[in-house]
Amino acid sequence: MVSSSHEAMHRIFQHDPGLFSRVTHFLGIDLPRPIGATALPTDLTEASPVERRVDTLLRFETAERGPFLLAVEAQGKKDPDKPASWAYYVSYLWTKYRLPTALLVVCQDHATAKWAQRTVTSGPPELPTLTLRPVVAGPHNMPVITNPDEARADLVLASLAAITHAAEPVVNAILKALSTALSDAPEDIAAPIVEFTAHGLGNRPARHLWRNLVAVDLSFYKSYISEEIRDEGREQGREQGREQGRAQQGAQDVLLVLEQRGLDIPDGVRTRITECGDPEVLRHWLARAVTASSAEAVFESE
Repeated sequence: MVSSSHEAMHRIFQHDPGLFSRVTHFLGIDLPRPIGATALPTDLTEASPVERRVDTLLRFETAERGPFLLAVEAQGKKDPDKPASWAYYVSYLWTKYRLPTALLVVCQDHATAKWAQRTVTSGPPELPTLTLRPVVAGPHNMPVITNPDEARADLVLASLAAITHAAEPVVNAILKALSTALSDAPEDIAAPIVEFTAHGLGNRPARHLWRNLVAVDLSFYKSYISEEIRDEGREQGREQGREQGRAQQGAQDVLLVLEQRGLDIPDGVRTRITECGDPEVLRHWLARAVTASSAEAVFESE
């Protein structure tokens, strides 16, 4: 099943196709700046039982060299089967559209990035025939944007920086800069950036920081994230209420057993029982209350 982090790593290029041109600067690639870009269908399945689907496919138009295709793949871990699939994508697209075709692989950890950027050939060493050399964007070459002004200058790139550095300690500083930059951005611009960033962080620890930043710094922003945060708060409140209810009932049960047994309950004992908020402790006291020689004896095992 495709993860939300996986989706964000490639769909951010659909949201802003021009992002690729800005990313190539950090990849050390000198390409003509596109003057237009179009998202194409991603289904590469033929009349075959095997379904092949590229993550994101874009067509770029350039004034200098004409059009070219870019396939964007999000890769979360090493997969020995992937190079063959990528080679298929590139050769199929080249055959179908008769256009130069490039492959960009977006990763979130150094090991996967190093693996993904290896040159792979389809034939034996003496007959390489088809050679695949993906371009890889990851924590090793994407910018670390920790200045709010820099983030404000390119919000989408700053979001990609957070996504590709999601597992790095520096991601916290990137997220804070991005949050500050988004605080004065129009909601229609901020909305997708907040969403992409949230998805891209996946279940990593930085996810909690981002959700808190959205809740505080971007409190004006109404999104599924802010709604989830509010829902979580309400659920936490409900759970705390249920916990308190269980504790109150547990305290009443302990006192009732002691009273029914005719034992004297000093004020200190009563206060300790009624102020206990741990249902597990109260259940333990309840079991002891059945046989305790005095109300104080309920606590003797502690």
